[in-house]
Amino acid sequence: MAVDDTTLNKTLWKIPNALCLLGSRAGDTWNGMTQSWVTQVSMEPVLLAAAVDTKALTNRLVREGGAFSINLWPRDDTRVFVKFSKPAKKEGMTLNGRPIREGITGVPVFEEAAVFFECRLWRIVECGTHDLFLGEVVDAGFGPYGEEVEVARMEDTRMKYGGVRRGGH
Repeated sequence: MAVDDTTLNKTLWKIPNALCLLGSRAGDTWNGMTQSWVTQVSMEPVLLAAAVDTKALTNRLVREGGAFSINLWPRDDTRVFVKFSKPAKKEGMTLNGRPIREGITGVPVFEEAAVFFECRLWRIVECGTHDLFLGEVVDAGFGPYGEEVEVARMEDTRMKYGGVRRGGH
């Protein structure tokens, strides 16, 4: 490759990415994971895509459970993402202390999310270090902040994800 890793990382980090919590569940195992690689990929059917590291617990739960939720968070509340960088702890109807409800597919939907989408797994595309989960939207809505809320983006934090593998990635 002609470009060095540092330049490649810095340029790829300029791609705008929303930050969200990806909810997943298989049986009695529930999880929420900080996620930045999400996008809409089709209008008919309405499909959303989320790329999840093949080694992540969430990857296994989406594969086994056949569904996931995408929970966008208010732009002024990014601290939540730090708590979901490792597998979540479920106590009652909370994950890492954040209230959840069971969605129609059984996955956790975060009650405090600014916007949520619930997706039934439509297809999996293996993409090297990550699997691209394509999900058909089966439910969506706004949280307690109303329709005008701005949602968190990677640039609102000091987090960096993407580029070439480094350290813990």
